[in-house]
Amino acid sequence: MREVAMGLAASLALAAPSASATPADVARAALERLGVPRDRVAVTLVRADDARYRVRVARGRVAVTASSPAAAVRGVTAELRRQGLFYAGWDGRRVGSLAALRPDDSGWVASPFGYRAYLNTCTYGYTTPWWDWPRWEREIDLMAVRGVDLPLAMEGQEYVWRALWREQGLSDAAIRDHLAGAPFLPWQRMGNMAGYRAPLSDRWIDGKHDLQRRLLARYRDLGMTPILPAFAGYVPEAFARTHPEAKIYRMRQWEGFPGTYWLDPSDPLFTKLAADFLRLYTAAYGPGRYYLADAFNEMVPPIADDGSDTAAASYGDSTANTAASRAAALPPAVRDARLAAYGRRLYQSIAAARPGATWVMQGWLFGADKAFWTPEAIAAFLRDVPDRRMLLLDIGNDRYPGIWRATRGFDGKGWIYGYVHNYGGSNPLYGALDFYRRDLAALQADPARGRVSGFGMFPEGLNSDGLVYDFAYDAAWPDRRDAMDVPGWLTRYLAARYGAADPAVAAAWRDVVAGLYDTRYWTPRWWHERAGAYLLFKRPGADAPGYPAAPGDRARARAGIAALLARAPAHADSALFRRDVVDLVRHEASIATDAALARAVGAYRAGDVAAGDVATARARDLAERIDALIGGQQETLASWIADARGYGTTPSDRDRFETDAKAQVTVWGGAGHLGDYASKAWAGLYAHYYLPRWTLYLDAARAAAVARRPVDEADVARRLATWEKAWVADHRRYTAATPADALADARALMTEVER
Repeated sequence: MREVAMGLAASLALAAPSASATPADVARAALERLGVPRDRVAVTLVRADDARYRVRVARGRVAVTASSPAAAVRGVTAELRRQGLFYAGWDGRRVGSLAALRPDDSGWVASPFGYRAYLNTCTYGYTTPWWDWPRWEREIDLMAVRGVDLPLAMEGQEYVWRALWREQGLSDAAIRDHLAGAPFLPWQRMGNMAGYRAPLSDRWIDGKHDLQRRLLARYRDLGMTPILPAFAGYVPEAFARTHPEAKIYRMRQWEGFPGTYWLDPSDPLFTKLAADFLRLYTAAYGPGRYYLADAFNEMVPPIADDGSDTAAASYGDSTANTAASRAAALPPAVRDARLAAYGRRLYQSIAAARPGATWVMQGWLFGADKAFWTPEAIAAFLRDVPDRRMLLLDIGNDRYPGIWRATRGFDGKGWIYGYVHNYGGSNPLYGALDFYRRDLAALQADPARGRVSGFGMFPEGLNSDGLVYDFAYDAAWPDRRDAMDVPGWLTRYLAARYGAADPAVAAAWRDVVAGLYDTRYWTPRWWHERAGAYLLFKRPGADAPGYPAAPGDRARARAGIAALLARAPAHADSALFRRDVVDLVRHEASIATDAALARAVGAYRAGDVAAGDVATARARDLAERIDALIGGQQETLASWIADARGYGTTPSDRDRFETDAKAQVTVWGGAGHLGDYASKAWAGLYAHYYLPRWTLYLDAARAAAVARRPVDEADVARRLATWEKAWVADHRRYTAATPADALADARALMTEVER
């Protein structure tokens, strides 16, 4: 307890704005960090029942009146972007001369949603494990630009878990064995697995504790309401073994990891641990209003008294595995009574420790385990929780749409509508802008929507497809002056991003969006129970010739890219234009590489060695050229490893963080379907991971074709696994370089793609 209590005064000091900084000062400071001169902006904060702002521009100055500092930042940057003078995103920033400001008055702009939520529990594994304060500060400023005010704040909780288990008498060795490696902690927190790639460095835990204090202080200063973690029932194996009298279930194996241990909320120990966790958390970080507890994320609830139904269950995602849970076959009355008790006690464990708080949970499980979570089962689980003390994050409407309709708006509970969009940080280019526009409009017009409390984007990984998030959050802040039709929005967006309203570029992007982005979910990322955004990213296999065509209209997408390349000389000085063209060409070239790989495997299987060699050479050339082209993009294998090593303070920590980082983006872990789930379109991975794996397979396929025998798939799989393990463990240094003329290289590669 001492380590947490000693930090209480400092934590509470960080949780509040400094005495000299008013809320208006906080907004102006954020704008200044974004490149907007402080002396050109006047900020007035007013109380309001909803999130809103009004921006007036006169005599070269901007005056904003807003309901919060975050809304003020949103208002000023939205106005500047509307005038073509501002853009900020993951991949860069552009601020034009404010001397060009035109007089204007936005009138009141209000969001129809109570909250605008952001982030996913998994983001903290796939993107942020190595983020420091400067990187997080930039992200929070971008949240304000997009008008986000309900961020998921999951950093720093291992500091509290460590303190909790120490209070319960666990040794530091047992706690170290329990806590997973940094990029895998989200699934530890949700009870999917425990201790994978342990131990977790105490120095990492302490560093994240300090970071979370700064994050929460900034969120609160900006008027945002962070969602904090709570106890959902999962306990270390060492705790379960020392409490044989407790009602603790061994849960099902998730993706091949050993089953974890879940304490039944009916056991008196549950209430105590939940209260102790929130006591320690509040001491470390201050009180909250919203607390996330995901007890059953891709984990079927135990219904049988001995939990045997759960231990024997399989993951039920219809896209990955198809086995349904035995629990679904139990008598509905038994199931419903048990589920209602779980829901009621989970809520009560939070309410007892933090009176007036709201229980938050993700609704992903309702789509991922449809065989169990029927509308009746969902209704039973939610039945005894007060409507105004629960908030469901319905995050999966791009993949599992319609759950809210089937449940009549979650039977009166508060809920937030949204999309995951990005899975694992694996980054094909897609995102159906017009679908989001129409979908949000239909939601708001539907009287059956119930108590929808907000809208959010819940990406598992960041730093990709920024225009999707800009569009979605713009749709959550409708401005009466501007329709949200895609062509009109693109024209405004591109003028701000590139600094010029170029009709030819806008027309080209309309083709790109229609031909490439107009996809709700990137279906090839799960194929034959293998993850990976492209065939190149998947574990090689003999089934490659049957790989499906990429979604979208390839001809129209390529026409748009060609038109952008034709306009490149006029935009050669725009770093953001270069980034966009490079990423578009990278995506199309990846699809072309997939086609070459499929042809190579098919030719060798047919015994046509010459054709297989031609296709293999093409795949190799494309992959190597992609790798060289994207060396200047914002993330690379080299930068990911450097960030991981940079988090370490000792040689052993640095080496451990590096191998953890490499495992996350490649083999992942377990014995299920997680390999390549987080596959990234990064320089370094194309040339040094994806291509060597395929080369190993294609060499075996060629040798088999020459010998007129089938490929020994089992032997190749063993050799691939050995190679992958060695790749993760080595400490080779990778570098990435920006091409001398990225646009020329992109043009040349696109010519090859179209050959």
